[in-house]
Amino acid sequence: MVVDARGADHRGEVSALCRQVVQECAARNFCAVVCTGGGTVQRRLAAQLDEMLNRRGIALYVPECWGEYTTAARVLIGSALSGGSLHCRLQEAAERFGGPERIALWMERVAEDFFLPAALGGGTALTGQELSRLMGRLKPAVFFSDELCARYFTYMTGEGGAHFVLFDDADTLRKKLQIARRLGIRRAVARWEDVSDLPPEK
Repeated sequence: MVVDARGADHRGEVSALCRQVVQECAARNFCAVVCTGGGTVQRRLAAQLDEMLNRRGIALYVPECWGEYTTAARVLIGSALSGGSLHCRLQEAAERFGGPERIALWMERVAEDFFLPAALGGGTALTGQELSRLMGRLKPAVFFSDELCARYFTYMTGEGGAHFVLFDDADTLRKKLQIARRLGIRRAVARWEDVSDLPPEK
């Protein structure tokens, strides 16, 4: 089950909602609840669900910013980075939250176009079709970043602007899973459309 706080009006009784979530999980035999979104209400919800679901043996996954509000929940750490090292990021998260068993890799298949210099560290998101069209038009030399565990290429616009495109494919996602496993992180969560083309493990 996915519980998403986006668009919530932040009114209502959190305890009653927690009971409804637990009842729905029991009725449908769900094995896990994934909390997404944000807001103070959702944090209180995560804290109460942490206790209620743990008693029933149902796993709870929460965003990193809510990790401190839970004791048994698995904390989702995103796989997409625009700087630094994925290995170090996961290692630091495991140390912060008490061990790799509390961490789950949030598999994000992303593609971003950064106009350089990207002072704020953010780029323009590209859909899969947009990325394919861009690569088809430019036919760029594509490289692999060991630190980010992602592919990238660069190109110039007619106005002289430099662009850096960072993206994932099935192979980079598989490599990210391998990095997590080497650190003792055994769980991952992903949208089906992001991982449906991953090759089967040998």
